[in-house]
Amino acid sequence: SATIHFMKNIEHYDVDPGNVIVCGDSAGGNLAAAVSQTLAGRSDLPKLRAQILIYPGLQALDFNLPSYQQNRGVPLLFRERAAFYVLQYLNGNASNLDEVLEGSHIPIDIKLNYRKWVSPDNIPEKFKVRGYKPRVLLDCTTEIYETVKRFCEPNLCPLLAEDAIIQQLPESFILTCEYDVLRDDGLLYKKRLEDNGAQVTWYHLEDGFHGIISLNDYCGFLFPAGKRGLDRTVKFLKRPINQLSLCFSH
Repeated sequence: SATIHFMKNIEHYDVDPGNVIVCGDSAGGNLAAAVSQTLAGRSDLPKLRAQILIYPGLQALDFNLPSYQQNRGVPLLFRERAAFYVLQYLNGNASNLDEVLEGSHIPIDIKLNYRKWVSPDNIPEKFKVRGYKPRVLLDCTTEIYETVKRFCEPNLCPLLAEDAIIQQLPESFILTCEYDVLRDDGLLYKKRLEDNGAQVTWYHLEDGFHGIISLNDYCGFLFPAGKRGLDRTVKFLKRPINQLSLCFSH
């Protein structure tokens, strides 16, 4: 609602309507992706120039993807905390935390329906070398699913949006970190965008962890990887529109 109000009154804010970008990190990346999808196809508003998603959380169907298994105990975002936060955001409580973590919160038929988008099979093999153990699909009770069924709605989990929406999204910048439970969310969304012909600039911090951008030069903390990630984000902001690139950081 805030974004739509801004876009409808953009002249009041003295902003170039052709140069509006939405950006967010972590949960903010979730919101930025949802806003971009909500605005897709709107003919009554200016078109977004781009979306910037910094280690975004984009799905809540599978908390056992390779990145969740590999980085379950890596600060600043532990696997259990990630599930806890999304349940708090959904219902204001985390009473179904155990079911969400083990994967028994979504019916098997729905999981199979979304497996074309949310699957470890869509993660490049090089991201599984640090360890990955496939999990058996578990079913769930109707009672549990009723409490979390909004996890299947794209405005909460943007990775589940239909192709028709994905195809209308603006140019995207996605930053992922190797030591981050949300790494694979970003990788899966990158694939979805590319499969639908969207322009994607991807930057991966092999020595990065969740929250590293926010900790750049904060209270004495200074991480070179965080500065590199921030510099690449700024570079994307400043470059000409409609240039496709793929960036991979070592």
